[in-house]
Amino acid sequence: MAEQDREQLKTLIVDDEPLAIERMQVVCAKLDDVQVVGTASDGAAALRLVGALKPDLLLLDLTMPEVDGLSVARQLAGKEHKPAVIFVTAHDNHAVEAFDLDAVDYVLKPVERGRLERAIARALSRRRKRIGGDSRWLEELWIPHRSELIRIAVAEVGQIDAERDYVRLHVGMGEDMRSYLLLQTIAGLEERLDPSQFIRIHRSTILRRDRIVGLRHDGLGVWSVELADGAMLRIGRTYLPKVKAMAGR
Repeated sequence: MAEQDREQLKTLIVDDEPLAIERMQVVCAKLDDVQVVGTASDGAAALRLVGALKPDLLLLDLTMPEVDGLSVARQLAGKEHKPAVIFVTAHDNHAVEAFDLDAVDYVLKPVERGRLERAIARALSRRRKRIGGDSRWLEELWIPHRSELIRIAVAEVGQIDAERDYVRLHVGMGEDMRSYLLLQTIAGLEERLDPSQFIRIHRSTILRRDRIVGLRHDGLGVWSVELADGAMLRIGRTYLPKVKAMAGR
């Protein structure tokens, strides 16, 4: 690709430490896919500049006084043309909240060029899919597990069960099946899943459609779905019409 044709992300750097902003500017200057259009030293200023500059990307510090990075991301979440967010922080204990806010990535300080490049590549990929009209639905999830974050492709998730404020993701099948907990309500996750691939059958259960092999009427208006492994799961009355419609009934 010619230099003048290279796609760049208009980027706003947000950090309350001037030295941290300077270091990030130095790193970004070495990245062809980034165009720094401004900096902000607090969350309130960041929100104002987002409105004025319309950046494609925020490199957003988490721990700032008053309006912190999580608060900035929450306020931007409902906007139609919100920028992508890469959290940049010295602390690793906010990863769950960050990914619950649909952050592109979570990069720890001191920021290494190669690590930031990978995060920028993910932001570019997401932008191209959105501009190209590709699916707006979730394609991957980052799950905190022990002392690391694990990437799970949504296509690998067969069943999702509600467990209070968490959901349990069942990944894989048979002996290879494993499960992970994610801090997310089942209703919130349902809104971000492709309805052509997933269907909610109960207030506590979402299934991948291709795992369903049949429906069974158990009498007295009670229906169940049969899964590929032979398991039977009851369908909630609220969700029964949609499940029947899937089967053309």
